Amino acid sequence: MPQQDRAHATREAILHAAAEEFDRLGYERTSLTAVLARAGLTKGAFYFHFASKEAVAGALIERQSDLWAQVRESWRARGVDPLSALHGMFLESADRMAADVVLRAGVRLNADREIGYPGVPSTHVMWEKLIGGYLAEALERGDLRAGVDPEAVARTLCGAALGARLISSATTACADFPARIREVMGHVLPCVAAAEWKLSGSQNAVDGAGGP
Repeated sequence: MPQQDRAHATREAILHAAAEEFDRLGYERTSLTAVLARAGLTKGAFYFHFASKEAVAGALIERQSDLWAQVRESWRARGVDPLSALHGMFLESADRMAADVVLRAGVRLNADREIGYPGVPSTHVMWEKLIGGYLAEALERGDLRAGVDPEAVARTLCGAALGARLISSATTACADFPARIREVMGHVLPCVAAAEWKLSGSQNAVDGAGGP
């Protein structure tokens, strides 16, 4: 294996091992010793790629941020209506969380860091604004029932998704998170969508993306 490929493989092994420990125990309770033991690496190999445990956590947070940006752009580019894009984005995100411990760890670390560092822009507030934008577009198109407040629905969806993630993480390591999100969307969307609105292929797109 070329040296560059070996270096990449080692870095990924560190990230994956750290993600498993962070996902299981959180940042504070995770030791560098446990990460090294899980990865089967020496301290020298670790410090060649990362300066500290905090640096690994930062890389995981950055990776989850990049992935969510890709998911958002992907659904924007599909050309479906806003409610269908929102539905598909929620389902794909839940599927990815259940399948990818690196992503789950990044999400947990990001949430923990926001709690520990007051003043850092909240990811949850960002998601509320993003989802509110989709819902505002749906309202303009006539895809929401009369009198529905897009911002209130965004808060409801974000709160329900956060609660579902926390419960699923604590009970099944997020294995049932996709089912919980499908329940949330299945109950909320019919209550706010106009009677004429129909889902535009987002479920097929999610299934075709390789989610569990």
